[in-house]
Amino acid sequence: MDRKRVAIITGATSGIGFEVAKRLGKEGFTVVLNGIRDEEGVKKVEGLVAEGVDAEYCGFDVTKEEKVTASITKVGEKYGKIDVLVNNAGGLGGRSRFEDMTTDFYRFVMALNLDSVFFASRAAIPFLKKGDHPTIINYTSNAAWNAGGPGAGIYGTSKAGVHAITRALAKDLAEYGIRVNAVSPGTIDTPFHQQIKSTKPEVFASWANNIMLGRLGQPEDVAGVVAFLASSDAAFITAETIQIGGGQALGI
Repeated sequence: MDRKRVAIITGATSGIGFEVAKRLGKEGFTVVLNGIRDEEGVKKVEGLVAEGVDAEYCGFDVTKEEKVTASITKVGEKYGKIDVLVNNAGGLGGRSRFEDMTTDFYRFVMALNLDSVFFASRAAIPFLKKGDHPTIINYTSNAAWNAGGPGAGIYGTSKAGVHAITRALAKDLAEYGIRVNAVSPGTIDTPFHQQIKSTKPEVFASWANNIMLGRLGQPEDVAGVVAFLASSDAAFITAETIQIGGGQALGI
């Protein structure tokens, strides 16, 4: 029997990240939830522990190189290994057309979505080498292919970078048996969309009309695929990106 596997999930205090942590925890992982809202993170971990999940909270900002390196190294040293790194943290960061885009905004969005993957993966690699069925799972987006909607061009650019770094990491780490894949969620019903859901519910509901399966995704839909990629069932899958959008990427 394998040793108990250890998974770090960034941005895991709400939405998809929390559901991924919960799913992996229920499947027997020790889960380390990362976030920047410490109070919320601690409460979420307490809830998981009450459900029998082996969980802990590790607060750090994924855009801060030194914090990422120190925190992930501390986790790796505590457990003697890391088995799964889920680079879930990321986001739109706001909207800006290129003509008006400040350099600070550009750098923030790139840091949130792409630098964070690099920082966390680099820190985890020495410990993934000691893991069981070690793997990194990143998050890209349809915007990586279609360059995003109005004002989201730099978000699309950053996610295209995640698509590329996923494949590059897979090449780089294959010799160590470390698999690297990505998921590309479509429109998922999470707090990410809370503003439009509360102010324009009819617009939010209409989004399902552009999805082949006729509904919005749920965080559990993503968590199930991430859990599969983290398992030995996916032992021969690397350098792939799985669309989780109910056919949304094809359009209807």
